[in-house]
Amino acid sequence: MDNNKLETISNLFEGKEIRSIWDAEKEEYYFSVVDVVGALTESNIPRNYWSDLKRKLKQEGSQLHENIVQLKMKANDGKLRETDTLDTKGILRLIESVPSQKAEPFKLWLAQMGKERIDEIFDPEIAMNRVIDYYRSKGYSDKWIEARLKGILDRKKLTDVWKENGITKNYEYAVLTNEIYQEWSGMKASEYKDYKNIRKESLRDNMTDVEVALANLGEIATRELAKKHKPYGLEKNKEIAKKGGHVAKVAREDMEKELGESVISKGNALNYKYINDNKLTKKNEVSEKNKKKLKENNNMEEKNGNKRNNF
Repeated sequence: MDNNKLETISNLFEGKEIRSIWDAEKEEYYFSVVDVVGALTESNIPRNYWSDLKRKLKQEGSQLHENIVQLKMKANDGKLRETDTLDTKGILRLIESVPSQKAEPFKLWLAQMGKERIDEIFDPEIAMNRVIDYYRSKGYSDKWIEARLKGILDRKKLTDVWKENGITKNYEYAVLTNEIYQEWSGMKASEYKDYKNIRKESLRDNMTDVEVALANLGEIATRELAKKHKPYGLEKNKEIAKKGGHVAKVAREDMEKELGESVISKGNALNYKYINDNKLTKKNEVSEKNKKKLKENNNMEEKNGNKRNNF
């Protein structure tokens, strides 16, 4: 889920807490269904509401029911309990199934998103303008945006060459990309994201100009080498990808030698940070006073949870 969509969904929930878990391997968020149902409905017992809705979906043969994943999440009493969750796509489909006035803003938003995508099919320039406006709103300069768009085009040229060389599966593209990154940066793409403390966000959108240039150089070198040597299949293309990454590695080492410091940065362009309990918080927003208040609230919730369990 890109951070724009995450922020939009958060706003539409009117600040209600929605527990979520990040699956780093799949690069996907899983959200508590009960929390979403509770935010959308007037039900005093959202768990019962969801139980009835789940039974109805199952009877109707809905694929949504089959996509439910049970994950352990922290309950009000502080204990980890098995909880029904859905990924982003599943949650959006769930919203469409909930007959509630509170669900209407989501449905309108989904309809608007669908209309925009259809409009872009007829006029692709609309999509390009949307991308430019998005990057500008995040504070990126026009020079950076121009380089980013060119990098996207160069990446497409590389994947086209890979396709000609027998690469057709998504995991194969990921493997080859990792070969390039591993060679010049010493990290796979997923490890690079961890290093920068980002998740589903675009890695390149959170790189410095130098990092972007090195990433582009590695892919351009790989493309030209693949065009010349025409390797076929994953293993042969991995060899070429490593060589392309090595070109960027040499450039990195030369620059670092002159600068006397690493050009690999931990910095990112996010205006929030991830914390251990899978919630988002604005950078520097949690003061010591707020932490103390949060701890007191958690203690109160735990006491209330224990009282409920005794009845």
